[in-house]
Amino acid sequence: MNEDIDVQQIIQFIRWDQVPTAFFVVLVGWMGFVVLGRTLDNLGERFTDRRLVLKKSKALLRFVLYAALAILVATSLLDIPTQAMFALAGTIGLALGFAFKDLLASLMAGVILLFDEPFQVGDRISFGGNYGEVTEIGLRSVRLVTLDDNLVTIPNSQFLTDSVASANAGALDCMVVVPFFIGAAEKFSVARRIVAEAAATSRYVYLQKPIVTLVSDEFMGERFVTVIRLKAYVFDARYEKAFASDVTERVKRALADADIHTPDRQYRDLELNRRETPPEV
Repeated sequence: MNEDIDVQQIIQFIRWDQVPTAFFVVLVGWMGFVVLGRTLDNLGERFTDRRLVLKKSKALLRFVLYAALAILVATSLLDIPTQAMFALAGTIGLALGFAFKDLLASLMAGVILLFDEPFQVGDRISFGGNYGEVTEIGLRSVRLVTLDDNLVTIPNSQFLTDSVASANAGALDCMVVVPFFIGAAEKFSVARRIVAEAAATSRYVYLQKPIVTLVSDEFMGERFVTVIRLKAYVFDARYEKAFASDVTERVKRALADADIHTPDRQYRDLELNRRETPPEV
């Protein structure tokens, strides 16, 4: 009975003559945001150095626009005295809080993500076993496109309790780590120079940050191998895999020309030599 009374009380305060106007305002606002969003996306693709800033502006504008439309529609449709409005707002807020608890948590988490900025739109992040580019921070969820071009949708509230790693943290460039394996007895100094030169001459490298090569001996399987880890920056995070592929291809070619063998090739040659050498009598 009380629920029927509350519904009737709400209905009697609605200005039905303003419904077409409110619908028109929502439609125009939505169309305006679509046009503005596409314009910002196009500008971001054209002016690469401003892409992340423009994507962040788009996310902020979405929140502001939705809030403004909600307030505008509510004030134009509802004709409620101030005292009744406070009472009605409390009743509606309590009901919505119970009915849409998870949704409201995601909405608040989305606002926190925009202002706390653990990551931004355009960042490459790793979360929950998924790694890719953040394409949208919405009211309810974050959309992530993986390197395999899969769209992953993650509720905003999950980012408040779980850890997230950002590869570029608001910058266009990001570090790329590529390991190279050679036999433990090979000429590691030559191989290290080859790796550094391949990175420095790549068309994707960001030379304003250092190129580092680290050498270590590690036990893998049943043998020791030498690992040369390249740490270099790509000028745009979108070309992360292209940079790694470009460097790997040229390093493999240069190592073959320098007669530097990978672990499997080295130990295979040693095994063949052992078999072909007759035992001493």
